[in-house]
Amino acid sequence: MELGIYSFAEVVPGRGPDEPGGPAERLRHLLEEIELADQVGLDVFGVGEHHRPDYAVSAPAVVLAAAAARTTRIRLTSAVSVISSDDPVRVFQDFATLDLLSGGRAEIMAGRGSFIESFPLFGYDLEDYDELFAEKLLLLLQLRERERVTWSGKHRPPIEGLGVYPRPLQRRIPIWVAVGGNPGSAVRAGTLGLPMAIAIIGGLPERFAGFARLHREAALRAGFDPPPALSINSHGYLAPTSQAALDESYPAVAEVMNRIGRERGWPPMTREQYEASATLRGANFVGSPQQVIEKILFQHEIFRHDRFLLQVSVGPMPHRQVMRAIELFGTEVAPVVRREVGAGAGRGSQDRADVPDELGSG
Repeated sequence: MELGIYSFAEVVPGRGPDEPGGPAERLRHLLEEIELADQVGLDVFGVGEHHRPDYAVSAPAVVLAAAAARTTRIRLTSAVSVISSDDPVRVFQDFATLDLLSGGRAEIMAGRGSFIESFPLFGYDLEDYDELFAEKLLLLLQLRERERVTWSGKHRPPIEGLGVYPRPLQRRIPIWVAVGGNPGSAVRAGTLGLPMAIAIIGGLPERFAGFARLHREAALRAGFDPPPALSINSHGYLAPTSQAALDESYPAVAEVMNRIGRERGWPPMTREQYEASATLRGANFVGSPQQVIEKILFQHEIFRHDRFLLQVSVGPMPHRQVMRAIELFGTEVAPVVRREVGAGAGRGSQDRADVPDELGSG
């Protein structure tokens, strides 16, 4: 099994670019976190895309390119690239450039995103939410497969036999599809032979087992055998003891989740709910290294997934605590999980099936 970290680079709300807790400091800290993850032997680091004042990253490829110069082995992925409101040509070019700079370590995790700010920002209609994603995903896949592209669609000007450059170092940059609660997305990813990442940040994880089954069954029906890889992406935090993990992480998590909850009409999250989510059958991986090991292995019995990514900083947290959590994850959790699962494919695994030629022209 591959193990890694992902981050949305949270900032303290209201802080200016050059203030403590603001974007400049957070980006410096993020690069240190990616560098440490590489040093402790983790496989993947993902950086999310947001267009809000409470996050520092709107251009994941730029941050990952900076990280490429400070790392040697870890794979570098978006988490996610909101392709619905972006231009797939630019996304491909950005990550092809990252791939060249990193020596072939780039990946793209394509998704709809958890916020909607990018749609009006780039002139898209939310009424086209699903259609935009489906159309642009197919274009992104065609760009990966062919140097010269002829394509037409509804939401972007056509491309008439034009070359798209630079080409990446990898023959095919891995493209993952991130899904939340939409079964159709799981079926689409499987039908296209694409690896899938399930974001589980609440509720009982076993309720998502059906998504994994739909993904694998769709892939097998489409002729992809073995089916493409599966990742589970979840919130969590590690400290030497479970009590310390809960005490240190809860204030930051509650602040950000309740702030978002006020926007979306969610009830406030209580400490009791947070502690319940950290139990074996809960969604969050908050605890000591041994507890996190047990929980990853417990979920592996449910999903048989190939990759697990942990979002350590959910809300602004002291940098030293985030660094310690990453170190514990890499040095104490990862070796045991890999040994118990059987090591998996190891570093650099890619999507395991060819994309069908029937992608068409949009």
